[in-house]
Amino acid sequence: MIANGKVLKYGDNVDTDVIIPARYLNSFDAKELASHAMVDIDPTFVERVEVGDIMVAGNNFGCGSSREHAPLALKTAGVSCVIAKSFARIFYRNSINIGFAILECDEAAEDIDEGNQVKVDFDTGKIYNLTKNKEYQAQPFPEFLQRMIKANGLVNYVNDQKGNTNE
Repeated sequence: MIANGKVLKYGDNVDTDVIIPARYLNSFDAKELASHAMVDIDPTFVERVEVGDIMVAGNNFGCGSSREHAPLALKTAGVSCVIAKSFARIFYRNSINIGFAILECDEAAEDIDEGNQVKVDFDTGKIYNLTKNKEYQAQPFPEFLQRMIKANGLVNYVNDQKGNTNE
């Protein structure tokens, strides 16, 4: 799987209440949630984000409450991938569960700037900063997690597996 887009960059400790503020959680509609993504930290986010864009952040991205709405709001807004120095474990797992690609890479998170054009190869963990002509190496997900992300999440992955059995 390949992602290619412009970078929207944020700092450390971007918590789930910043990604999707609690006051907007009265909706189960992913598009409605996406329309409020990042509003408290970046009121222009939903106007600037385009399908395929890549978010880059510092340490502890997705900390805070364990709401699945946070990765869902980013994914539905058009973000194809988040690259960060580190992720809060519950955000990390929620992202995988909904088929949202994330990668940890200190060097990339430090060196990539807002507006850079970046390409990510999830199969190899390679991150290419096309603007700066630089390459970084993240740890790729194991094959079964890559299949889960490609299936668009855990539920779809399990359903696909059920359909592939000889029972």
